[in-house]
Amino acid sequence: MENRTRRTEIRQTKKESHLGQTVASLLFGTVELLLLFRLVFKLLGANKENPIVQGVYQITQYIVGLFEGIFSEISMFGIGNTAVFEPAAAIAMVAVAFVAWGVLKLLRPRQGQRYEKTLYEDPK
Repeated sequence: MENRTRRTEIRQTKKESHLGQTVASLLFGTVELLLLFRLVFKLLGANKENPIVQGVYQITQYIVGLFEGIFSEISMFGIGNTAVFEPAAAIAMVAVAFVAWGVLKLLRPRQGQRYEKTLYEDPK
């Protein structure tokens, strides 16, 4: 009976890359955050003349505009301001989340190729 030692080497030939997922996550996360700010600003009746509020409304209008008219807005009048629930912003947040999920699934990093090499050594 032969007395040989066995050694197995496993090597990865390609590294996994997460750069695409990272960039897409940052992009979609930023869009979701801006849509959340828009929804909260509308709910709290933020001053439309404020430059920050104007900027958020202008940036997010392109996405929210796709969903306007599906449901009507609900307005609540208070002292000095008008709070509005904008369903289009909420629908846009859900739609962007689904698109982000799909894109991130497609950008899943490939598994690196690997091979195994088994070496048999004769004892001396």
